[in-house]
Amino acid sequence: MSWQEYVDKSLVGTGNLDRAAIFNSEGNSVWATSTGFNVTPKEMQEIVTAYKDKGTDGVKQVQSTGLHIAGERFVVIKADDRSIYGKKGREGVVIVKTAQAILVTHYPEDIQPGAAANTVEQLADYLLKVGF
Repeated sequence: MSWQEYVDKSLVGTGNLDRAAIFNSEGNSVWATSTGFNVTPKEMQEIVTAYKDKGTDGVKQVQSTGLHIAGERFVVIKADDRSIYGKKGREGVVIVKTAQAILVTHYPEDIQPGAAANTVEQLADYLLKVGF
């Protein structure tokens, strides 16, 4: 399956997400993206920096400052070495890092956050299992 097929079928195609992109783990190469989901290089560097931050007393800096994705600011409600979850009202973002990729996704306000998170986490598990 191509990277674009993962975005179109395994992420957005589930109905649990409305926008998605897959980047390399350094955040400087877009492997696939849904139409109109424009994550800027600066925003990707915010994500990469958040993953590199080891945090203080279990809290990463991004949990205090928030995160920008596709021009919108999200309050970060979870940030660990694998996953970053953000909310803006009832919509949100789920970002998951694998060995070689970063999945950046957005869900609309009519989707339950848990359904969106499960969709992204399951694809990340699969990618890790096959070496990505």
